[in-house]
Amino acid sequence: MASKRTRSLAKRRRGARAAARPKLEPGAQIAVEVALDEADDEASLLGKVALLCGCAPGELPQLRLLKRSLDARRHRIRHRWLFEVGDGDARSEGLGGAPLQAAQQPERVMIVGDGPAGLFCAYQLARLGIASTVLERGKAVQPRRHDLKSLNRHGRVDADSNYCFGEGGAGTYSDGKLYTRSHKRGSVRDVLELLTLHGAPEDILTEARPHIGSNKLPRVVTRLRERLEEVGVQFRFGARVVDLARGPDGAVRGVRLASGEELSCERVVLATGHSAADVYEMLAELGVPLEPKSFAVGVRIEHPQALINRIQYGKAADHPRLRNAAYRIVHNVEGRGVFSFCMCPGGFIVPASTEPGGLVVNGMSLKRRDSPFANSGLVVQVDVSDVAAALACEVAVGKNALAGLRFQRRIEQAAFAAGGGGFVAPATRVSDFAEGRASSRAGDTSYIPGLRAGDMAEVLRSSGFDLATPLRVALARFGRDMPGYVSEEAQLIGVESRTSSTVRMPRDAETLQLVGLPGVFPSGEGAGYAGGIVSAAVDGMRVALGVAQSLGVDVGALSAGFSGG
Repeated sequence: MASKRTRSLAKRRRGARAAARPKLEPGAQIAVEVALDEADDEASLLGKVALLCGCAPGELPQLRLLKRSLDARRHRIRHRWLFEVGDGDARSEGLGGAPLQAAQQPERVMIVGDGPAGLFCAYQLARLGIASTVLERGKAVQPRRHDLKSLNRHGRVDADSNYCFGEGGAGTYSDGKLYTRSHKRGSVRDVLELLTLHGAPEDILTEARPHIGSNKLPRVVTRLRERLEEVGVQFRFGARVVDLARGPDGAVRGVRLASGEELSCERVVLATGHSAADVYEMLAELGVPLEPKSFAVGVRIEHPQALINRIQYGKAADHPRLRNAAYRIVHNVEGRGVFSFCMCPGGFIVPASTEPGGLVVNGMSLKRRDSPFANSGLVVQVDVSDVAAALACEVAVGKNALAGLRFQRRIEQAAFAAGGGGFVAPATRVSDFAEGRASSRAGDTSYIPGLRAGDMAEVLRSSGFDLATPLRVALARFGRDMPGYVSEEAQLIGVESRTSSTVRMPRDAETLQLVGLPGVFPSGEGAGYAGGIVSAAVDGMRVALGVAQSLGVDVGALSAGFSGG
């Protein structure tokens, strides 16, 4: 017979185990980890959840999948699932299904730019019964494709219709990543739900790093536009804004297009994207105190996808249940960040230039991510002081604020020249770059215009600031952390220079209006308030609320999740 002390100890242990179990009240979260071979076994998964909850599988409460992810650290590959206990109500945590209202007077609000910030701003306004006109300098999805083909196959760039400009913005043909660090959970969910309502795959609601794919996103963008047109929102393509018209009180009263046409309105939203240099120049001429900010410049690094799979998954690299592997790396070199950016497993490198004589590269993936190549931006932090030193000028608010654009153009023009024209890109094998030498031969690539072997270090120093040295130091560290990453099979392709805007459009923290220009609302990545599709869309919806409030419209429940930031 067990002693009294033994029984007491066993009771305390049972109590401790019970205390460690997740509470089953609505809203409680339950995290479960399963082995790779159990990932598709629903009975096994529910059994593990039930064990954690201390009940039989048939007694489990209603569960909702919040997130699923893959943990491949130290090659111990596990699937992670995060569930939330439901309350029997199937309602969404976002507002994706909030109805749109038919509206009149689309001239009240002009939205400049049809990227995620502009598109979701228009959607949010339509929920409030406020119609708008979206002015996009580029073309709609279908004709835009022809311009991309011309750029890839024939080396001809249309300054208004390319990988950066056109329906859906830069994200349309740039992978469709939906990962964001935003903590505004309701508003992020709202964006994802709206995308699924218009044709995006539903797995974006639960994937830890959701991704639509450049082959799926164009149709989603088109369906969003068609739905908005049904309720009175107007879209005009080939409508590049070149000036803002102001009334006697200084407030903006309209816009002027490159065609010479003038359009009157009560409010203007600037959602022009990070590559609209002419918009920054226009605002500077109007006296707006643009704020220079840090950004990042570097290269695309491309590996055989099979190599990245071996680095990340080890012996399990060929497992049929594993997708092509991704990675995220960062290293600090004497206080300067060097990091991966927009990593595209099973992807392609594309020419993202917006003007003749300058070369910019970016990455994209289709939904299946099944290209034999993996690519990622590998970029170096560039501070305002670096730009000032490189260009030998003072850079501050209202004084040479656009110097970052000149810095970008210098390195883009050097890359174009190093490639020999036609948007052929300069390339250096990573093993050669690590040893400080040029390459004599380029490797196989996904980049359609082609590569020209050379010395990437020369290109990376062409701005007047040495980007090559911190990149080389960081690569040595990445090679130690990920054996095989620095190899002859990998190559650096240049340049990746449009990671973010070089300036910020200052806006009032309360009204969200542009400082110095009442009636104008900056939004999204180009304004300096977002970085990626989802955060730009969230900011666009938030700005829509500011526009509505400035027009005296009650925003009601739509304001939930959009305060601050």
